[in-house]
Amino acid sequence: MTGLPTSQPSATVRAFAQCLTATPRAARLARHLAVNQLDAWGIPHGSDASDTVALIVAELAANAVTHGRVPGRDFELRLSLVTGSVRIEVTDTRAERHPRTPPPSNLLEETGRGLLLVDELADRWEVLDREPPPGKTVRAEVDLREWPAVRRNVRRWASEGR
Repeated sequence: MTGLPTSQPSATVRAFAQCLTATPRAARLARHLAVNQLDAWGIPHGSDASDTVALIVAELAANAVTHGRVPGRDFELRLSLVTGSVRIEVTDTRAERHPRTPPPSNLLEETGRGLLLVDELADRWEVLDREPPPGKTVRAEVDLREWPAVRRNVRRWASEGR
């Protein structure tokens, strides 16, 4: 797990948040909502940046539904376009199950690779206690510096005031 720097706060340019029921269907919906929001922010659907964020959202939402589910409680997806990156946050209400990067799993197993994918795809990620308790937030960031065309679109979008 790589930590997020805390010494320099990032300026949030745009934010999106949605509470979703803790069901597999809602986990899939989280991915679609993320892709549509990124497209609205100038990160085109089908671009490498969009696909990377979509995979991270899918894994974190699936984990929230599978491991963080508390009956009758929702999970929250939050996306933030911050200076130079996209921040993904998925919050659930189960406090006692903090995820950590698992060791590489058996290649024949059908589950257990979600956080390995997040660890590989995200530039940084961490787990935070939910405020207010109970629960936790898994936060990941994807730097846009690796995708100059996306960075130009986002800058143009921000200057147009969309």
